[in-house]
Amino acid sequence: MKALAGDADDDTAPGARTAHEGILRHQSARESAARTYARALPIVPVRARGLTIEGADGRRYLDCLSGAGTLALGHNHPVVLEAIRKVLDSGAPLNVLDLATPVKDAFVTELFRTLPPGLADRARVRFCGPADTDALETACELARAATGRTGVLAFTGAGHGRATESLEAPWESLDAGAARATPLPYPQDHRRPFGVGDERGADLAARWTESLLDDTGRGVPLPAGVIVEPDLGGGGVIPTPDAWLRRIRQLTADRSVPLIVDETQTGVGRTGAFWAVEHSRVTPDVMVLSKAIGGSLPLAVVVYRADLDVWVPGGHADTFPGNQLAMAAGTATLAHVRENNLAERAADLGAWMLSRLQGLVEEFACVGDVRGRGLMIGMELMNPDGSGSDDPRALGGGAGAPAMPDSPRQPFRTASELAAAVQQECLRRGLIVGLGGHHTSVVQLLPPLTITDEQAAAVLERLADAVGAVARCQGSSPLAPGAS
Repeated sequence: MKALAGDADDDTAPGARTAHEGILRHQSARESAARTYARALPIVPVRARGLTIEGADGRRYLDCLSGAGTLALGHNHPVVLEAIRKVLDSGAPLNVLDLATPVKDAFVTELFRTLPPGLADRARVRFCGPADTDALETACELARAATGRTGVLAFTGAGHGRATESLEAPWESLDAGAARATPLPYPQDHRRPFGVGDERGADLAARWTESLLDDTGRGVPLPAGVIVEPDLGGGGVIPTPDAWLRRIRQLTADRSVPLIVDETQTGVGRTGAFWAVEHSRVTPDVMVLSKAIGGSLPLAVVVYRADLDVWVPGGHADTFPGNQLAMAAGTATLAHVRENNLAERAADLGAWMLSRLQGLVEEFACVGDVRGRGLMIGMELMNPDGSGSDDPRALGGGAGAPAMPDSPRQPFRTASELAAAVQQECLRRGLIVGLGGHHTSVVQLLPPLTITDEQAAAVLERLADAVGAVARCQGSSPLAPGAS
């Protein structure tokens, strides 16, 4: 294959390498120990365009992390840069609290144009703090104010920003009037919470939810809302069974419980529909939107049914809801995705990439599952000898890079180590991927919707090569765990 922008270049100049290493040392000495991506991806980006990142050491990478899904159009897309420059050149204020501006009006108009049928004509939008966690907390406050109830139901493995810990608190520990969230089993075919998958597993998951909603004597009263990711992102890239989500919609509607859909990572064409909830033909009551809607800049909003808008003036306030640059970049991004049918493009290209990646399940014993929808793709690693914390009955998610083996010749002890090793082998080959899911054992691909066929082929080639290198280190040949 001919060279692409993004191919790794090992012949970096000594001066560039020295500057690169110096910046990383400064970061290690001065920044918080909480940093995550920087530990697993020790690069220093200085230039970027589309799928490509160039580091301070001169190496180039194909970026399939895309700012954790923030960059729907990739890095520095021309329409985004033009929109930002237009605001800067106009002399408009950059932060306006919640005041009305032409930039905000254009953003809301474009956003409402893309909303699922049945919501746009009766919607209100609340601009909140710029993070996905801000939007989620705003959505929960809205549901509590509108219903007069406090509790929230969520689903295990969901990655609702920094609110994940409270959303996954054991429900047995909650007081009857607690405002924290009660987690419920999420249906999936690889790690089966009820021991079965497909339609039977989804039906059992829906019945469990129905039982909890109706049996308030179990200590969990009727909630203020039910929160769901239409496809799990950080929880391991797990497509939601469409029939199950329709069932959840009906259960909540029948009990006047607002259905809150978190489209933080799945929105703006990522899964092959503009909003992932459209796969199920469901109209939610509340949508939590962040990441890609800001066109690479911080922006978060909550869109909801007008009859839920019971807040009094000043009843909910934030300091940074008026980021004009993010709104302009977001308008340009939303319009470009819509006008150029990039959601449909993501569906087609994603299906092709998944079909190619399925071959890795057959070829390598350490690849347990490949799944996804559109250009949100996950590959779950498993320890072929069955050791470590790889029980497929378990559920959950996590963050952070696990430790690598003490010696290059020492087998990886857990699936999380295998996934971390694949991530590092990808980086050596000029490919940036993410990790997530159960014990961070899922390698995640979130390329921009603008990725070309040629670039997609290069991504798959590098990923397959990285998996092969890790499998050889593990000592497992194709279809033969533990073979030498």
